[in-house]
Amino acid sequence: MSASDSCEAAPEKRTLSSLLAGRVAKRPKREDAGGLQQAAIQLLEQQQNICALLREVGVSERPSDTDPWDVLHTRNGEQKPTGGVPSAASAALLVRELRRRARRLGVPVAALSVTMVVERLKEIVGEGEDEARGLLTSSQRVQLCVLLESSRELLSQGALCPKLLWQEYRRDQRVPDLEVVCHLHFYNILTLRHIIESDEDARPWLVSQLKALCGWTPARGGEETKKMLSTVVGVLVGSGFELSPRPAAADRKAQLLCCSALDDLLFWLLDTVERSPMPPCAAAELWLEVFDASLCGVSASGETLQRFFTHSLTQTLTYKPQLTVSDAVALQNEWTFAKSNALLTSLFRKLAVVFGVEQLLRHLRQVLETREVNWKHVLCFLSTLLVCNPGAQLRLRELLSGLLSSAFEGYDLESMITAFLLARQGALEGPAVFPSYGSWFKMSFGGGGGPHAASKKSLVFLLKFLSDLVPFEPPQYLKVHILQSPYVPVKHRSLLMEYVSLAKTRLADLKEPVEDMGLYEDVSGEGAASLQGQAVQDVEKAVSLFESTGRISATVMEASIFRRPYFLTRFLPALLRPRTLPVQADARTSFIEALRKADKVPAAQYSQYVESCQKRRHEDAGAACSDTDDEPVEALSVQLQELTQLLDEASEGELSARLSRIAHALSAVFPGGPVELPGRRATVVDVILRSFCQCVINASRAKPPNKQSSWASMFVGTLLGNAELLSALVHRLRDLFRNQASSLGAAHQLGLAALAVHLHAGAPRGPPVRLLGPVRVDEALSSALACGTRAGMLFCVRLCVAALSYGICRGDAVPPEQRQDYVLSGFYKKLLYLIPRLSPETRASPVAAGGPRGQEPPPGPWLGAAAGATWREAAGSLWRHPAFRQLQREPQYQLPLSEWLAAELSVQRGDDALSDPERQEYQQWACWELYLPRPEEQGGCGGDTRILCSHLLRAVMDQQLSRSVETQDVRVSVTGTCLPDILSRLQELVYEMQVTDLRHGTGRPGVCDLLLESASRRCASSAPAGVSAELGLQRVLDAWNRVVLALPAALLVKVKPDGGGATLEVDALVEHVNRLQRRACSPVGLLSCHLTSHFLRGLLCAGARCGRPGEEVNNAWSQISVCCPLLLVSAAHWWERLSPVLSSLWRRLCDGELLPAQLQLLEDCRTWACRLEEGQLLPAAPAAAAALLLAASLHRAWRGSVSGGRGLSELHRQVLVFLLFLCVKDHLSSLLDPQEETPRGAASAALCSDLLLALVDCADWLLLFHPSERGVYQPIAAVMSDQFARLMPWAFYSLLLRQSAELRRRAARSPGFLRTAVPCYAGLLRLFLEGGVAEPPQVSEPRLFIFYFFGAGRRWGEKNAEFVFSGGAFRDSEPRQTVSPGSDPADAAGRRVLQWTQGAGVPVLRPGPRGGSGSLHAPPAREPQPRDGLPLTDAKTPDLLTCTLVVLTRPPPRNGTKYCFVKRIPTFYLYVFFYIMHTGHMNIRSPFSANSNVTQ
Repeated sequence: MSASDSCEAAPEKRTLSSLLAGRVAKRPKREDAGGLQQAAIQLLEQQQNICALLREVGVSERPSDTDPWDVLHTRNGEQKPTGGVPSAASAALLVRELRRRARRLGVPVAALSVTMVVERLKEIVGEGEDEARGLLTSSQRVQLCVLLESSRELLSQGALCPKLLWQEYRRDQRVPDLEVVCHLHFYNILTLRHIIESDEDARPWLVSQLKALCGWTPARGGEETKKMLSTVVGVLVGSGFELSPRPAAADRKAQLLCCSALDDLLFWLLDTVERSPMPPCAAAELWLEVFDASLCGVSASGETLQRFFTHSLTQTLTYKPQLTVSDAVALQNEWTFAKSNALLTSLFRKLAVVFGVEQLLRHLRQVLETREVNWKHVLCFLSTLLVCNPGAQLRLRELLSGLLSSAFEGYDLESMITAFLLARQGALEGPAVFPSYGSWFKMSFGGGGGPHAASKKSLVFLLKFLSDLVPFEPPQYLKVHILQSPYVPVKHRSLLMEYVSLAKTRLADLKEPVEDMGLYEDVSGEGAASLQGQAVQDVEKAVSLFESTGRISATVMEASIFRRPYFLTRFLPALLRPRTLPVQADARTSFIEALRKADKVPAAQYSQYVESCQKRRHEDAGAACSDTDDEPVEALSVQLQELTQLLDEASEGELSARLSRIAHALSAVFPGGPVELPGRRATVVDVILRSFCQCVINASRAKPPNKQSSWASMFVGTLLGNAELLSALVHRLRDLFRNQASSLGAAHQLGLAALAVHLHAGAPRGPPVRLLGPVRVDEALSSALACGTRAGMLFCVRLCVAALSYGICRGDAVPPEQRQDYVLSGFYKKLLYLIPRLSPETRASPVAAGGPRGQEPPPGPWLGAAAGATWREAAGSLWRHPAFRQLQREPQYQLPLSEWLAAELSVQRGDDALSDPERQEYQQWACWELYLPRPEEQGGCGGDTRILCSHLLRAVMDQQLSRSVETQDVRVSVTGTCLPDILSRLQELVYEMQVTDLRHGTGRPGVCDLLLESASRRCASSAPAGVSAELGLQRVLDAWNRVVLALPAALLVKVKPDGGGATLEVDALVEHVNRLQRRACSPVGLLSCHLTSHFLRGLLCAGARCGRPGEEVNNAWSQISVCCPLLLVSAAHWWERLSPVLSSLWRRLCDGELLPAQLQLLEDCRTWACRLEEGQLLPAAPAAAAALLLAASLHRAWRGSVSGGRGLSELHRQVLVFLLFLCVKDHLSSLLDPQEETPRGAASAALCSDLLLALVDCADWLLLFHPSERGVYQPIAAVMSDQFARLMPWAFYSLLLRQSAELRRRAARSPGFLRTAVPCYAGLLRLFLEGGVAEPPQVSEPRLFIFYFFGAGRRWGEKNAEFVFSGGAFRDSEPRQTVSPGSDPADAAGRRVLQWTQGAGVPVLRPGPRGGSGSLHAPPAREPQPRDGLPLTDAKTPDLLTCTLVVLTRPPPRNGTKYCFVKRIPTFYLYVFFYIMHTGHMNIRSPFSANSNVTQ
């Protein structure tokens, strides 16, 4: 076979390289290399087509799946050697042939090689060219790489000229192929920089090719495109922005060309942003990726990259500055982050990634001060910066402060408008990003320290600036300037009023007059809040103020008068929105009722509201939600789902951007408007909760909370910016915790626990949640966790363990001073209560700071909580964790004894997780081992059993009081509470304390003092006088009595050591009965039988411990008889029931002895009274018995008896007077409650009459009604309460007017009658006029008393008496005159007559004609009408004459008007009045003078 034949056949079967390789493999000996080379030369000499030879020589054995773009991953196009014939050998063969052919043709080798390469290049690129695709195929790319490898070898041997190659290539190519250019750059044959410098037309085709490349869609991904873009942009950035000390002219030209090319592409991107609607253009998105610092930074240094990004940011901010400042003022509401084009915000985020916030704001200020800017881009950039950088808020505040300072220093309007636009743009992003515009404006100009307050010129500059903005400003900013006007000194107030007038006129032109402004408006500047939305905010604020103060705020009252259109058309409709009314009136319902009572709600509107609420109650919630628009909910669901998928690889800036758009979607569902869509909002809240839980689970699978990004804090921060959403979210969480805990799985519990932690951490930035009152978020959530049942305890411990584990783990990623922000104190206290209760093994290691010594810290508690461990394992791990134990040092994380007792008393015994023995064991451990030795500052007792006893007693009383309120008229729950258990602990404690005191005999106060002092302290809390305070006191004493009755009776009487013996000390008990029990007796003046028995049994038990029991009991009872009349009367009243009990007890205590003599005296008095009641001859009364004891015994014997009153004349006067008091007490009780004890009341009234008849001629009975002169009858004051004592004047006159006329005359002749009647009548008047029984004020002006007098006569007159009122008013210049009925006062010219006229039975004061000749006279007589009030008598009293009294009083000090009253009154009361006037009783000065008349 010849050589020529081999050359012809070889291309058909194998390539030259493979053939040579095969020959080498067969003949590897070195001595044959020369012969082989000679054969190859001969073969090349016979080859006629150099291009085809080049195509064969460069081919090496390359795997079929080799990526030609692997060269991108090498530096400067260098590649590793591949298999086959060495490329150097192939190149040498090719170079030799090229030189031979060049010599033969007479041309340079470089020219021939360039021609060869260009022809081959055209051949490769022209094969199968797809214009639609624009990129080379894989086969073309492989061939191109082979060609360029060979070309690089030719270049290395000096056989190729790059400059000539580019000239030849450009000669036939109108637009070079960008991929070919990139490959030339990859293989270091022709660099892009050289091409740009040498080609004058490089900029147009390079820009067009890059745009076309971005618009091409690769068939199999865009990796080739991205690699090409990255390469080209890297070269352009490096060439255009690399600094050189002394750049040559060519370098400067190249820099300008590169910068121009990049600017052209940036402007193309910005134009695309302006033209393309959402979604963004794909080509622009692809070009946007080249601004990724990681791609551009491959071939450019960090400083070069910063200069490029700075230049691009400047170009963006100054691109097409066509919008004026007025346009920016009016349109910036549409340029927020959520409303801006996503491409533009992404561009700003990428440009800002290599800078700090301070650098960016400094550059922004520089651009604003030196260039004309595109305000849309500037404000959008600021919004992006604020949203994506949490620390930008502080820096922006500093920038705004600097701009304001510059503005007022040089009166620079540009700095001023810049500051206002930037502040408003920040406010548009919401309170979570930047304070509201109103807050910023108030902070900047609301005080005297603002920059405008330095001089009048500064003030005029500010107001002139604001006035110039008025024609362009949206109405919400004008409202801010009016409601939160800048500080202006008083002397310049007119300047401010001019601006206010101008702003109000502008608001009226915009059809948003000032009358439609909110009452508590705090405009953030977003302009989206409608009038109705503002009205809803006003209603919430007004309801909150009403809830905290109990009164309608002055702002609402003023609006109902001075801003009535807004009040009627905005405020009331927002307040009276139909809703399902709660069973128990809430704050909103109470506020509406208060407005209705104040006549501020029209009757028709209120009726419509009530009907709408009733209709709403009957509507089906599902039907109400069926017509709602689901588009916002679906959009929100999609965005939340995208957020869930974005967590793994997203940066904080991307998360902030996503959350900003989520907040915008939430505002569509929770706009703060008047329309309620409960179904949609509930759905949205559930979507948010599910999404957050899913995010927590996904994020926790890869990293623990302390290694995660701040996505959760940012997510919750978005929720905190919407008060309505936050309220709905917290209410939903409370409902889940309280009512649906059993339906929550472990994943839900973990997610909701994390949400609770972040809500607590962000609580300072969010608004309070309104439940029954405004509370913090953590308090609202903690209060929803009920621990009263077994199921509730288990759910609570699981949730709290998850929350505390997450919070402690999350706290490791923040500074130490912020770690407590992630630990809810309420949840922590729940665990301090539940873990020892449910896990007895943890009681051996109670929480203490630092934990046990020598013990290694357990692993992170979050691992156990998230890994699905049992609640016991997770709780045990958390309990032993040092961070958990360390929190116990902080006061807010300590569980004091009082809170532990409240939690224990809320447990239902029938549904407790512990059995009765287990509960007893746990409570004894907690009381004796945990809280008793714990220091007081940590919530314990400091080893003092008295403190422990006080806590137990207080908790038991609180439980009694709460049960008395909650279970009133309601059957107590069958499960019950742990009150019996805590009461048992109290009994155990007081018994131990009593035994300890008896054994050691310490001088410290004993159990008796502790019990009585606790009652005194508890009752002292109801110090304010009034009916409610008295009722509260009665409830407290009832609860205390129930507790005391459950304790040993001997604790109530002290046994005091005295020398070798012991004595009884009853002073504390006497004081307690006189001061407290007296005020809460029911019926008045009588202790209950159980309490009386308890006191007496305590006296006997304490006396039995003395050396002489009978003598000590006698001494103690003698003291009680003198100092404690209430206990004496009660003992006498109940003695028939007490005698067997006490006698049996005493016999057991003293070996069968009889009762002591003083107690036996009670039995003797009872026997004596029973004999007297049976009608026997008057037996001799016990000589040692006190008069009060005898009277109490008689009162008990005669109570309800119709035959009572026999033998009264033979009784001692003191006994009769005390008996009269007891009967008057019963009579007054029957008057207060006439429906009860009617027969007994009649018997008491009859007995009172008999006693009065027996005592009428002496003055002792009057002392009962004269509290200051009772003398020997002073003990009655210690029997009745103070409230009852103030009713004695009523009893006095009621009792007198029930008697016959003869008896009344005899009574009036009694010594001291008038001295008793006058104070009683004055007290009666006060009782009526003041509506209560409080102490009367000291009156010094007679006109006040006359008001009392005549006001009382108007309602308390007898049924047969006529009451006529007339009056007149005179000026200061008029002479003082007396007007009597029938006289004509027409001579007083110019005065205005006020007449009392009768309308519907009620006197009404109406003005008469001015200067008229009318007369002042009484209305015509009419039939008597029944009058309300307390009747003084039921019988007519014709013996009481009537008269007319005319009193002219002194003028009041303010208006100087003189009053004249005409009144017809009974003569008897006139006597009383004269007595008061002339004796100066109660320091009332007599009004009579020389110029006044009394006509009768």
